Amino acid sequence: MSRIVAGPFNRVEGDLEITLETGEDKVQRAEVNSPLYRGFERILLGHKPMDALVYTPRICGICSVTQSVASARALADAMGLSMPKNGELCTNLVLASENITDLITHFYLFFMPDFARDTYAGASWFGDIQGRFKATAGSASTQMLPARADFLHLMGLMAGKWPHTLSLQPGGVAKAIEPKERMRLLAIVAGFKRFLESTLFGDSLTTISQLKSEAELWQWYQQKPWHSSDFRRFLHVAEVQQLHQLGRATDHFLSFGAYGALDEPMWAAGSYRDGQTSPLDIARIVEDHSHSWMSDTDHPHPPAQGITQPTLDNEAGYSWCKAPRLGHEVVEVGPLARQVVNGHPLMRDMISRHGGNVLSRVVARLLEVAIVVGQMEEWVKQIDPTAPFCHHGEMPAETSGVGLVEAARGALGHWLEVKNGKISNYQIIAPTSWNFSPRDQHEQPGALEQAVVGAPVMNGEKTPVSVQHIVRSFDPCMACTVH
Repeated sequence: MSRIVAGPFNRVEGDLEITLETGEDKVQRAEVNSPLYRGFERILLGHKPMDALVYTPRICGICSVTQSVASARALADAMGLSMPKNGELCTNLVLASENITDLITHFYLFFMPDFARDTYAGASWFGDIQGRFKATAGSASTQMLPARADFLHLMGLMAGKWPHTLSLQPGGVAKAIEPKERMRLLAIVAGFKRFLESTLFGDSLTTISQLKSEAELWQWYQQKPWHSSDFRRFLHVAEVQQLHQLGRATDHFLSFGAYGALDEPMWAAGSYRDGQTSPLDIARIVEDHSHSWMSDTDHPHPPAQGITQPTLDNEAGYSWCKAPRLGHEVVEVGPLARQVVNGHPLMRDMISRHGGNVLSRVVARLLEVAIVVGQMEEWVKQIDPTAPFCHHGEMPAETSGVGLVEAARGALGHWLEVKNGKISNYQIIAPTSWNFSPRDQHEQPGALEQAVVGAPVMNGEKTPVSVQHIVRSFDPCMACTVH
């Protein structure tokens, strides 16, 4: 048995290390380490509750809107405050703008460049893929980056700035939309839609979003040459490299529900395992410290009673990340989890055949792009410039609240407690905390720790390329993980 410490990983937000035990040319065991402590949960203690809207977006610069939405929802829950319809629509649009930006950036700049490495120089597809996706030099970035920049104009119009907007409030949004701005928003979404249909998919968003099975997906792929669109390019590489056999984890999925109204989300909240969907029960969520550099390691805590007290005295610890569990079980979160829990037939069919893996995670990510951008046009059309955009309320001196949202990378939750008008506890579980958690008191490996077991290791590899593909299929954000 050999030991490899893989990392840090390039093109990953924040630091990441994975200790791999290898033998028989494959990974036998893994420990995932988030080697940075930041401490936002402790920074917030003693502040006024509304200060959370300023601090929490700064947890991360690429998913700050999602942190804002989770914080605003926790504050709204603590205040017993609801949003007007316009507030819900505008929150959906700002959140979708960031999420879709993240999903597209991941595909073009984080995931596909790994296939332009010299490791694959002998592959028949290498020349096209390298010319298209090589980091900083590929032709894809010259098309994607301007389209992405134009799409982010929506964020400027609706949120004022990105990252760290202050427009998202517990009762809605601070920025009203005028009739002429609504027309501008429609034009922005339409322009981004043209890029997706002409370049990423080579087909209409409706066609992609309505694929119902893996067989239909491969039939669609075969209708045109594999290099006719970037999605087909990925599918070609995935077929040749057998990516459906790489990176299977728990096949137990969790989603907090996404978009729409809180009482009627566009995508359902819940969990999915072995063909069965269960309603979301947040009372079953706990955080385990047994293998984290944290105090209070004797038993798991519900987040509302969570404790963040860092210490290096835990001899069993190997990560700053806690270990979130649902009913003491490991779950996977992210686009694949969202679509599986919500019952999309394509993703349900794919996991029934091969489980969650590198192929199914990327397909789910791009499927979500097609679905959400199409829906964004409808949300813009429903905005009524003459109606309210925000409700206001008072924060009780003694209260608590929970804010749940789906980030691009999966389920994000904020748990808030207020005493004497100040924050007495604030706990956060980020998506990568779910996926990249260490072991728990039952020695259950986290989702990534399970997913990399069995990954092939070529002679002399210090960071196996197979492990890199698996890591990137989860699209980690380590800065959020060590909040």
